[in-house]
Amino acid sequence: MFDWDDLPYFLAVARFRQLSAAGRQIGTSHVTVARRIDRLEARMKMRLFDRAARGYELTPQGRRMLPAAERMEREAERLREEMSGTVSGHRGVFRISMPEGFASFFCQHLRAGLMERFPNLWLELVTLPQVGTLSRREADLMIALDPTPASPYHSEALGDYMLRVYGSETYLRQAPPIRERGDLLAHPFIGYIEDMIFARGLDYLEDVHPGIRCNFKSSSIFSQLAVVSDGAGLGVLPCFLARRLAHLVSVLPGELVLRRTYWMTCHRDVWQSPIVRQVSQLIRDGMELHRHRLIPVDDTPETA
Repeated sequence: MFDWDDLPYFLAVARFRQLSAAGRQIGTSHVTVARRIDRLEARMKMRLFDRAARGYELTPQGRRMLPAAERMEREAERLREEMSGTVSGHRGVFRISMPEGFASFFCQHLRAGLMERFPNLWLELVTLPQVGTLSRREADLMIALDPTPASPYHSEALGDYMLRVYGSETYLRQAPPIRERGDLLAHPFIGYIEDMIFARGLDYLEDVHPGIRCNFKSSSIFSQLAVVSDGAGLGVLPCFLARRLAHLVSVLPGELVLRRTYWMTCHRDVWQSPIVRQVSQLIRDGMELHRHRLIPVDDTPETA
C-alpha cells in the first residue's frame, strides 16, 4: 500500500511538472519531492512519471491515477475544514505574478482578505507578469493586461480600471493652458519606454494624441508617478494610484478617460486545483468590492 501523505506530492508534480515548483507549492525542497515520488512509485510498483528534459510528464498509469487523486484531495480539504472549524487549512507557497501597479492595489485592498482566508498560505508576489512565468511554472496565477492565448492556459477578464492624464497642481499653474487635446503637444510627457512595453494595454499614448512624444520614460509606473508628482510634466496614470495624491489633477477630465482590463490567467493543468480556484474567487470578489476605486465616478482625491 502507498502512503496517503504521498498524494499531495504526486498532485503537485502532475500540475507543475517541475520538482522545484512543486516544492514551492507544498513548502518543501525539490529533493524531498523527488524522494516522495520515488517512494510512491516503488510502493505502487508502477511508473507514474516520465522524467524528461522539460520536466515530469504523467505516464498512462499516472493519468489514470490523477482524477481519483484529485477527488481525494477535494474530500480531504472538505473534511479538514469541517473538523477544524477553519475556513481553510491549506499550507504552502502560493505565487502570483502581476503588474506593479496592480500589486500596489492588491497589497492595499485585497491582500488582507486573502491572508485571513488562508492563514497558513505563504504568499509571494512577482511584479513581472509574463506568460513565461506560467510556462516555466514560476507562478501559480498571473494577473496581466492582455488575455493569454487559450492553450495551454485558462484566461478570463478580471475587471476594468480607469486611467487619466494627470499633472501636479504646481506644474499646471505655471504651464500653458490645456483646453483641447492639441494643447497637450506643448507639454512634456512622462511614459513607458516603447520597446520595453510588456503588454499592449500599456501602449496608450496614441489614444491620448498621436503626436505626443515623451521627455522622460521609465519601465516603472511608480517612477512615472513620482516624476509627474514632482511637477516635471504630464503622464497617463491609473486613477487608483493617482487619486491617493491630492496634489495631482486630471487634465480634460470630461474628455480624456482611458479604460483597460486586468486578466487573470493560469495554466490549465492547475485550474482545477482547489487552492487556485479559491484564491481566484477571492480576487474576483475583492475586485468587485473595490470597483469604485478602479472605476471612480469622479476624480476627487481618495482620502480613505
